[in-house]
Amino acid sequence: MKKTGYYSSGEFARMAHVTLRTIRYYDKQNILTPTLVTESGARFYTDEDLARLQQILLLKYLGFSLEDIKEMTINDTDYHFMSNSLNLQLKLIRDRIEQMQLVEKAIQDTCTAVQAEHSIDWSNMLHLIHLTGMEKSMKNQYQNASNISARINLHSLYSQNKQGWFPWVYEQCHIKSGMKILEIGCGDGTLWTSNLSLLPKNVTITLSDLSDGMLRDARRTIGAEDRRFSFQRFDCKQIPYDSESFDLVIANHLLFYCENIPQVCQEVQRVLKPDGQFLCSTYGKKHMLEVSQLVQRFDDRIVLSADKLYENFGLENGLDLLSPYFLEVTCKTYEDSLLVPDCEPLISYILSCHGNQNQYLLDHYKEFRSFVKKQTDTVFHITKEAGIFLCKK
Repeated sequence: MKKTGYYSSGEFARMAHVTLRTIRYYDKQNILTPTLVTESGARFYTDEDLARLQQILLLKYLGFSLEDIKEMTINDTDYHFMSNSLNLQLKLIRDRIEQMQLVEKAIQDTCTAVQAEHSIDWSNMLHLIHLTGMEKSMKNQYQNASNISARINLHSLYSQNKQGWFPWVYEQCHIKSGMKILEIGCGDGTLWTSNLSLLPKNVTITLSDLSDGMLRDARRTIGAEDRRFSFQRFDCKQIPYDSESFDLVIANHLLFYCENIPQVCQEVQRVLKPDGQFLCSTYGKKHMLEVSQLVQRFDDRIVLSADKLYENFGLENGLDLLSPYFLEVTCKTYEDSLLVPDCEPLISYILSCHGNQNQYLLDHYKEFRSFVKKQTDTVFHITKEAGIFLCKK
């Protein structure tokens, strides 16, 4: 007898306006498996499955392959994460709209030039080709944004320090009216959106990042009408501003990604005003250690990060790396830990990491979910070891 709230494959297909063949194919490819399979082999779906199918169909419409979709939609049945995922998809659609508007303008300009000059501007046509090729980077932009969101979400849900990381970092900045501020590697601008109500009206803030997608997200979230902010894409090892331009430079969880930390420090030191301050944050070697230990107990082949970022720039070696470039360097730690009572946010965090975990987990997802759930049933403790260095020129 069919349970209330469960739909047969045929009912499910009709609700989603797709064919039964499509439902069976997604099941076979392990992209969307039914919530319930009876002993007789009958397959039943739920409203949560329908929400996930809608996500799959939208991503397919946007041009992603089924292999991409398999990675991007895993474990999005929880409504907290479905809401988050839909917001990310909205950003992706806005990116596509912006891209198509640029393509439209390029085509119009080319047509106008052909009609007026009876010749083709080949450089403009080449520009058009580059624009249409932009969509190849959209998958990475989506996944990067999704991964960052999954990591922030775990911390925001279960951090024991109720002040929160971004309000704490902002507090350490001691921002005053009239200051000129540069953030390198701004990401999606969360440091500022979390503290906009505290920000003085008379400040000038430049947000920079290597990712156009991140800068677009920051610009949208903060709002183009907020004249305190400007947005620039550049590599922080060559900061395109005059010497002694800024009162404060911020690098939040950035330096450990930089290939040439000394050169970045030299550039930061150069653009700081006399008595200016550089605030940079990082992790220690114990940060999130229990998460790595957890996945390796499940499969010892899994490495969540091929690089130990704290070895590049961490709480243990940061003072030695910064001292040659700044007169005074002090370290402040952020006291916190995670107590995780639910498996879903933790799994989302694990799948968002930069290692090889998806190679071993996606095909064993149900088994892995059961394994993690046993750990979180009694509340899973995770060490956090993070802090900032305050450097004076």
